[in-house]
Amino acid sequence: MTERIYETPKSWLTLGVCAQIFENFKRSLEFDEPIPPFETRFKGRLESIVESVSQTFDGKQLNPTILDAASAYFYQIISGHPFENGNKRVAVLYTHSFLLINGLDFDLSFNEIYNFAVVVAMSGKGKVEVKEVRDFCREVIEKFTKDLDSR
Repeated sequence: MTERIYETPKSWLTLGVCAQIFENFKRSLEFDEPIPPFETRFKGRLESIVESVSQTFDGKQLNPTILDAASAYFYQIISGHPFENGNKRVAVLYTHSFLLINGLDFDLSFNEIYNFAVVVAMSGKGKVEVKEVRDFCREVIEKFTKDLDSR
C-alpha cells in the first residue's frame, strides 16, 4: 500500500481513453474467449460509468481519491455490464490503466486480479449488500497497490 492512493486523481478515464486502451489490449484479453468489438458495447453504459466516477456534487468529487475512483471503476464496470462479454477482464484492464495513469500499479498478477473480479461478480449475484462488495473492492485495491517508483 502507498500513501499516494489517497491523493486526488490527476487524470480520469474518458470514453476516448477507454476506446484507445481497449483497442491496444483487446487481443491480450482474449485468453479464454473473444471480446466483441468496442463499438458493440451497450451504448450509454460505459459512458455513464466513466462520467459518474469523476462526477462532482456541490463542488466536491464523489470519488475524491485515487482509491475511491479505482474501486468505483472496478465495481461499476463489473456490475454495470457495459460490454456483451469480457466485463471482468475489461474492469481489470481499465482499473489497472487508471492506476498507471496516476502513478500507481497493482502488486498482483493479471490472473490474481481477474480472480478477484470473479469473486466480485459472484458476490453481486448473491445476498451480499452493494456497500459490502464496494468496501471489499476498496480493501483489496488498497492493500495490493504500490507506487510505480517502488519497482
